[in-house]
Amino acid sequence: MPPSRTLGSITVTPITDGEGPFFQPRTAAFPEATEEQWRAADRRDPASVTADGRWWLRFRSFAVRAGDGPVTLVDAGIGPAGSPAASWAPVPGRLPEELAAAGIDPDDVRTVVLTHLHTDHVGWAVTGSPGTPYFREAEYLVQRAELAALDAVNPELRARLVAPLRAAGQLREVDGEATIGPGIRLLPTPGHTPGHQCVLLDGHDERLLLTGDLLVHAVQLVDPELAYAHEVDPDQARASRTTLLRALATRPGPTLLATPHLGAPFTPL
Repeated sequence: MPPSRTLGSITVTPITDGEGPFFQPRTAAFPEATEEQWRAADRRDPASVTADGRWWLRFRSFAVRAGDGPVTLVDAGIGPAGSPAASWAPVPGRLPEELAAAGIDPDDVRTVVLTHLHTDHVGWAVTGSPGTPYFREAEYLVQRAELAALDAVNPELRARLVAPLRAAGQLREVDGEATIGPGIRLLPTPGHTPGHQCVLLDGHDERLLLTGDLLVHAVQLVDPELAYAHEVDPDQARASRTTLLRALATRPGPTLLATPHLGAPFTPL
């Protein structure tokens, strides 16, 4: 398991659910990227490119814990066999085993932040048939705009994910920015999906941004203007990405990025 990082009293532990090649050439996913930008990205993140030039993805969640308090889990991975991501991602995932290795029981998780409702980020949120929340003690936080757009993006998820969470009384709709703990904020960053959100841990003189899919490849750190082919609104996604990254870069002290899909879980901004 990769090492955790700390920010004051908060520990952030990466939880890798699985890994595998992307389903299309990376040049199709980032059609505007130049050869020079790809070379720069590969120098920055060599673990995300295979010997034959394919894009190798990690599918990662993050456990956030202040002291020995309850756990906030950011994203819920690709899930078990038969999960919504099974058509394209390397299921079954190993998130339960990885949580156990980190000393986290599922009932320790009291908050689950779903950065967005793409299938590789919600796989362990609800499991079984009929579906029940995997994290029985947790409140699940989703942006209201994400839920409102779900039928246009993936209508099957309303029955498989949203309905069981609502029935269990565990779904909380968030409308915009919100503080969910001391120094822990939800930041709306729409574009990748209509209600995409990031999580910012702010220690004043240092910060850690859990990015979700604000960026999905190091080539978007080389040039944050680069659009990803699977963004719902590329212009809005570009604005969210460039605005937030530039704002963090201008603040005193370092900012660390915690990313679901890059080779290493933590990357300096």
